[in-house]
Amino acid sequence: MKVLLAVDGSTYTKKMLAYLTTHEDFLAAGTEFTALTVMPALPARARAAVGKEAVDSYYSEEAAKVLEPVQKYLSRHGITPKTVIKVGQAGETIAKVADAGKFDLLMMGSHGNSALGNLVMGSVATRVLAGCKVPVMLVR
Repeated sequence: MKVLLAVDGSTYTKKMLAYLTTHEDFLAAGTEFTALTVMPALPARARAAVGKEAVDSYYSEEAAKVLEPVQKYLSRHGITPKTVIKVGQAGETIAKVADAGKFDLLMMGSHGNSALGNLVMGSVATRVLAGCKVPVMLVR
């Protein structure tokens, strides 16, 4: 089984990881985990002003702030995930990665770090559900 974990460092990401590690069905031998974080693109003018090297460094540093705690938490539970960093619109990018990677399941928190969001379900989760062909498990 291939499982994609969409992570952003939010409280709901932590709840999703806790759910994952307390349900033995997900921890079966042979299950492959990939942790994905999506960074919002910097404005074009900012990218042009600071240069490609500085932009790439910024994306790497910001992604590490999200992925390193996830990797540490999962390693305590015997899981060593692959990590993927993408830049773009979170909802659309997560759906594309899930579909292109032929994952069996996408797990994510129902809400994220966005200041703006829908009341019942986060706007990123709504976009993922609308654009993803892979089964999605939202953890609230």
